[in-house]
Amino acid sequence: MRYAQGGGLTAERRAFRERLRLEAAAGFVRGDDNAAIARQLRVHLRSVQRWRLAWSQGGERALATKGPASYPLLSDELFAVLERELDKGPVAHGWPDQTWTLARIKTLIGRRFHKTYTVQGVAALLKRHGWSAQVPARRAVERDEAAVAGWVKDTWPQVEAPRRRSGPGSCSKTKPALR
Repeated sequence: MRYAQGGGLTAERRAFRERLRLEAAAGFVRGDDNAAIARQLRVHLRSVQRWRLAWSQGGERALATKGPASYPLLSDELFAVLERELDKGPVAHGWPDQTWTLARIKTLIGRRFHKTYTVQGVAALLKRHGWSAQVPARRAVERDEAAVAGWVKDTWPQVEAPRRRSGPGSCSKTKPALR
């Protein structure tokens, strides 16, 4: 089963499902019918059929949990190395500008660690470690911060329309209208 957040089953949920499979194995030993086991365990008949097939081929060991569906490709130690590489900047790794993109980080992981991620996998990896998307502010090269600050302080108050004071207006429900 897949989840929208990209996760899988928790350890507790995997253990619960393994207990169900082992209870089904006890039913197989007793000679119970697949439909009866499915009703008793409140699972789908097809699941019991798959479990019986696995049990007949490998015994109870075949019904044991196999652990999480996937392990993270980059350990915490390797992610710390990746962070140091990202701190160096894209130019240090051969890109012409100072913008990190998910595709560039994916390429960096491939070059540095010989691991393959998808772009979505890189986004999930970064998010899992507290990184967020940053969009650079687009500013003109000729921008004069002192002139902008002066304009905001002196000119803008004259241009901006005065705000109305808050309070009951003429159509307020709290005051009856004068006639």
